[in-house]
Amino acid sequence: MTQDDTITQKPNPTHGSGHTLTAAIKAAARHVGFDLVGVAPAVSPPGLGHLTDWLASGFAGEMQYLPRRAAAYEHPEHVMPNVRSVVMLAINYNTETESVGRHAVPLSTTSAKVARYAQGSADYHDLLRGKLKQLADAVHDLHPGCRTRGVVDTAPLLERDFARLAGLGWFGKNTMLINKRAGSWLLLAALLTDLELETDVVHSTSHCGTCTRCLDVCPTDAFVAPYVLDARRCISYLTIELKNQIPIELRDGVGDWLFGCDLCQDVCPWNRKAPVTSEPAFQPLADLHPADALQILKMSEAEFKARFQHSPLGRPGWDGLRRNAAIVLGNSGDPAVIPELVGCLEQAPPLVGEAINWALTKLREGSRS
Repeated sequence: MTQDDTITQKPNPTHGSGHTLTAAIKAAARHVGFDLVGVAPAVSPPGLGHLTDWLASGFAGEMQYLPRRAAAYEHPEHVMPNVRSVVMLAINYNTETESVGRHAVPLSTTSAKVARYAQGSADYHDLLRGKLKQLADAVHDLHPGCRTRGVVDTAPLLERDFARLAGLGWFGKNTMLINKRAGSWLLLAALLTDLELETDVVHSTSHCGTCTRCLDVCPTDAFVAPYVLDARRCISYLTIELKNQIPIELRDGVGDWLFGCDLCQDVCPWNRKAPVTSEPAFQPLADLHPADALQILKMSEAEFKARFQHSPLGRPGWDGLRRNAAIVLGNSGDPAVIPELVGCLEQAPPLVGEAINWALTKLREGSRS
């Protein structure tokens, strides 16, 4: 059982004003490093019907853990019995002063992009769990005897729905939660409690207007409609969640993205003036900003484990990340990497070998045209 799956309880309950207690909890959340905090009631999430339709359309792809626990999303009581309030939290991971146009020109033909949240020194799950533990301890000090459970996208909770209910923002057309002040460079967490806290005003309006920049920029056409993402076509899904071959018709669209994708956030007007995070763990590491696809492809399993065991880049696995690297090299248009690809082919497992062969074919055809 992971730390965020732990239900905590301390003895000797005390009582106090709901308003005073809520204000104290919010102050504690900011003190431990959360940038946004709001409180939602523990109710059935408004987006449950959308989730049901989305799953029925098959848009979850290989993420079968979602339909398997679909019923659990119906109410947060399936995450923690007797829950009354959901304290929604967000931390800013923006490390750029200008979003639009970043990485417009690659530093070299083997340069590969990594999603902004994964460029730092830590896995955000570990970072947020640590902060949730600190917050839970503070809540128990404020009201001994209460029960809490921290969640970082591992439990069946529709975090974005509860973030909107807690007044933290609205859903953009790219399905991201957007906050007027902080933009969408946000990672969400939740602290469930049996305390009856004062809830915030629901963010019931959208501020996207007629803008469709996030939809238009997607190179794989992952948005079937505003607010509807077909994950099976999303670059983040393809490079992280998909364990098999990336569909050939989508590989050109992957471009030079090694891990994840920021395109639909890069072009969002609400991110133009998004604040820069002060969290050291999110500061980009030199070898991930950008990464080198050729170095990744040549990486041994031992090197992969040593380098990425505490990084989000460990999620696709050794073969998955090298598959991605081969796709990036195939999209580089540089025939100079052909000998390097050939050299990696002999010892490559099927997943990586197929991607290398695709890259070789594309580069050879490109050099003849």
